[in-house]
Amino acid sequence: MTHLHAGLSPETIEKARLELNENPDVLHQDIQQVRDMIITRPDIGFLRTDDAFILRFLRARKFHQTDAFRLLAQYFQYRQLNLDMFKNFKADDPGIKRALIDGFPGVLENRDHYGRKILLLFAANWDQSRNSFIDILRAILLSLEVLIEDQELQINGFILIIDWSNFSFKQASKLTPSILKLAIEGLQDSFPARFGGVHFVNQPWYIHALYTLIKPFLKDKTRKRIFLHGNNLNSLHQLIHPDCLPSEFGGTLPPYDMGTWARTLLGPDYNDENDYTHTSYNTMHVKHSSSNLERECSPKLMKRSQSVVEPGTLKHEDQNENENTQPLLALD
Repeated sequence: MTHLHAGLSPETIEKARLELNENPDVLHQDIQQVRDMIITRPDIGFLRTDDAFILRFLRARKFHQTDAFRLLAQYFQYRQLNLDMFKNFKADDPGIKRALIDGFPGVLENRDHYGRKILLLFAANWDQSRNSFIDILRAILLSLEVLIEDQELQINGFILIIDWSNFSFKQASKLTPSILKLAIEGLQDSFPARFGGVHFVNQPWYIHALYTLIKPFLKDKTRKRIFLHGNNLNSLHQLIHPDCLPSEFGGTLPPYDMGTWARTLLGPDYNDENDYTHTSYNTMHVKHSSSNLERECSPKLMKRSQSVVEPGTLKHEDQNENENTQPLLALD
């Protein structure tokens, strides 16, 4: 086993082999072949090229070396083209800090039954007099940078749940095609994360309209991972077990504390009384080590038949857009 696999369980290493085509015997050669392509893009400043960094791009593209290099190039090119977004790209930057404190994003302590980290966005918490969309996007990208250091998440990936409850038409009007395109470029096209699903819940009709606007910017693979549940939490629970979800999503966990992830990133710089404006619930501490809840949601201890939807049983987005209680497509 290579030192790049240090800390990974045998089960995760085997998963990487089966699902991502990762071969420990030729891992260093794969990494070097990607590194050798850097000379073909002298217009881009590749600020980091160590083995561990390149490896996450290979995993994100299932060890297709050309695709991995393209993603690596897009990662740095996106940062070059949007320099202002990445100035003072730290948790204590005032704009990023406000977004984190307001719960953008939420990060659950426990993972789902596939070992994926669950991110939450409560859209109605967007106070547009307090947070710009750009700062929220910066906070999400910074959070992903922190989380993707975990090799387990490089392999298992992420799930994103967006709750649109009480998200007003006025708030939605600020989601222009240009800023939505910027977010898609940053998350879909330029970041080495594997997103296993993006779940919309309680979405109003105008979110359907926004989705129609952004569909041309989405890859087919991304579209297949977007689910529109409406207020039908049962369909959400067919894909993510309630034991892994807070009560806002019909889960068995306590309500999500919006300050949880902010406290993790900010540490002593987090000031709950002065900075936090939304409802706060009982604190749940984010840990890197496995908790009892993580073990309860692990593949070994869950009966997958309770939570997995058989392919083909969910309706496609184009069949009937008014049936917003159905997810779009089953995960492949």
